[in-house]
Amino acid sequence: MTIRLDSLKPNKGARKKKLRKGRGIAAGQGASCGFGMRGQKSRSGRPTRPGFEGGQMPLYRRVPKLKHFPLVNSKNFTVINVSALNSLKEGTKVNLDSLVKAGIVTSPKYPLKVLGNGDLKVKLDVQASAFTSSAKTKIEAAGGTCEILL
Repeated sequence: MTIRLDSLKPNKGARKKKLRKGRGIAAGQGASCGFGMRGQKSRSGRPTRPGFEGGQMPLYRRVPKLKHFPLVNSKNFTVINVSALNSLKEGTKVNLDSLVKAGIVTSPKYPLKVLGNGDLKVKLDVQASAFTSSAKTKIEAAGGTCEILL
C-alpha cells in the first residue's frame, strides 16, 4: 500500500471532540462551565493582564525605583573645573588634547565638559563638548570664548 495525500489521516484517539461548555447540567460543564461561582477569574476574557499583582505595584514598575540601577543611555564626560584653567597661558586654545599635554587631565576617556567651580582670571578659547551655564559665563566674563564640539 502506498501513502498518498488523500489517504493520510490522524491516528485513532489523536483528535478528541471539544468539550461543549454551558450547554446544561447533563452536559457536565453547564452554567458556570468549571469556573466556579463569582469573582475575577470566572469572568469571560483574560482575568488580568500579564504582570498584574492584584493592585500591588507590579515588579516591572517597582524595580527601577530601587537603588543601583544604571541609566540605560547615560552620558559620560571627562570633567574639569574653571579654576583648573588658571595655570594656562593667556590666549591659548584649550581642548582635551591640550589639557592632556599640560598634565591637567590624566585620563581622557570621555568628551570634555567644563564645570563652573572657582574663578577664571585668564582669557582662553575653550573647546569642549559641554559647558555648564556658570562655566560659560565665567569664561566669557574673563574675555574668552566657548566653542561646543559635537
